[in-house]
Amino acid sequence: MNHVITAPEFDPALIARYDINGPRYTSYPTAPQFRPDFDEAALRAAIRASNEEPIPRPLSLYVHVPFCMSPCFYCGCNRVITRDVGKADRYLERLYREIELVAPLFDRDRPVRQLHFGGGTPNFLDLPRMRELMESLARQFSFSHDSQREYGIEIDPRFVGGDYIRGLAELGFNRLSVGIQDFDPSVQEAVNRIQSVAQTREVLEAACSSGFVSASVDLIYGLPRQSLAGFNQTLTEVIELAPDRVAVYGYAHLPELFKAQRQIDANELPDPATRLALFGRALERLSAAGYVYVGMDHFARADDELVQSQRKGTLQRNFQGYSTHGECDIVGLGVSAIGRIGNNYTRSARDLTGYYAALDAGRLPIVRGLELDQDDVIRRELIGELMCHGELDMPAFAERHRLIFDVYFADELQRLRVLAADGLVTLDARLIRVTSRGRLLLRIIAMCFDAYLEKAQSASYSRTI
Repeated sequence: MNHVITAPEFDPALIARYDINGPRYTSYPTAPQFRPDFDEAALRAAIRASNEEPIPRPLSLYVHVPFCMSPCFYCGCNRVITRDVGKADRYLERLYREIELVAPLFDRDRPVRQLHFGGGTPNFLDLPRMRELMESLARQFSFSHDSQREYGIEIDPRFVGGDYIRGLAELGFNRLSVGIQDFDPSVQEAVNRIQSVAQTREVLEAACSSGFVSASVDLIYGLPRQSLAGFNQTLTEVIELAPDRVAVYGYAHLPELFKAQRQIDANELPDPATRLALFGRALERLSAAGYVYVGMDHFARADDELVQSQRKGTLQRNFQGYSTHGECDIVGLGVSAIGRIGNNYTRSARDLTGYYAALDAGRLPIVRGLELDQDDVIRRELIGELMCHGELDMPAFAERHRLIFDVYFADELQRLRVLAADGLVTLDARLIRVTSRGRLLLRIIAMCFDAYLEKAQSASYSRTI
């Protein structure tokens, strides 16, 4: 039975009223709740327990490549700016040690269904280095070769051509994500990212011709010097490129947290009304071009597996966003990598010094993590249901978790009724259902059920729109 997912309604006045800071809920609890007393021993125990499950989960590998050739001023990712490829060799040496330490902890019959290279700029690694890294991973883990596998990589098209993309296909990659942000030359100058449509097209066409099954692009609204006219032209060019998926993220200006953002002149940022209108234009143009709003800034073609999975009620979320393989245990590899093993989260050292020191001492570089308690697990599932499927069957959920829903979530339902009065959700005896007015405010709806939010620092999170 397919779920009916309503198209979002863009109401600027309503959205502006709820435009506050809040989590993106790629995990629950969110990363600020991770604790320093969750260490390597805790991770090893979590992996042992996961191997002993009646049906052990398949694996998803996340590999962080922190290096970038050039700084993009908007970036809040963990990265190291350098043109010294030798730094990659020093990093890969430690990364191989980490792989050799962690891979034997998992039973060999657990296939790697998902692989994602993020950064930084993964294509900082040339093809020989990338081949060596993939061979190391394939020796230590059991790579899946079935048609359902998702082996993806983030690409900066300013530093690669079609030959590199074809080389990645030969190594087993079958998905890629291309950063664009904005094609407007004035905006590109303001954020120090000069990138042509032609460079981007070459990468996307090479992916299509060499067997990649999915290509996505990233845009950002709220950048300095952005205008409706300029962003509209970018959307025209993106639609002509015809990617399978488009992510449209709101820029979070946090110069006190991210040093690179101090290069941005805050006076050049669009005002709140223009910022909101930029997203509204993206929603309008992409919807008219046949893209379906999946949720949380993500659009995909109607025949895309994300859309099909959402309609079937099987869509899930993880640290990489929406996924059709959310059941996998995630093994984080590399500096600052986040992992999820069963009901446990882990984070590696955020800086190269700490990452190198741990591995040089023969230790896994885990510095924070969290073992979820029963309440965390319950709320994680509930928030996931609302963010992926837009509704929750309360009696079925209560039976599954052996609780009385109206009693367990009494305070949360009170908060939800306030949103219902604004038309963001409907509530009856059985269903919580996100309305078309609420689909762009999923984070606000999920926040009603976040047990940690009152104690959290709102500055830790980006704005909800």
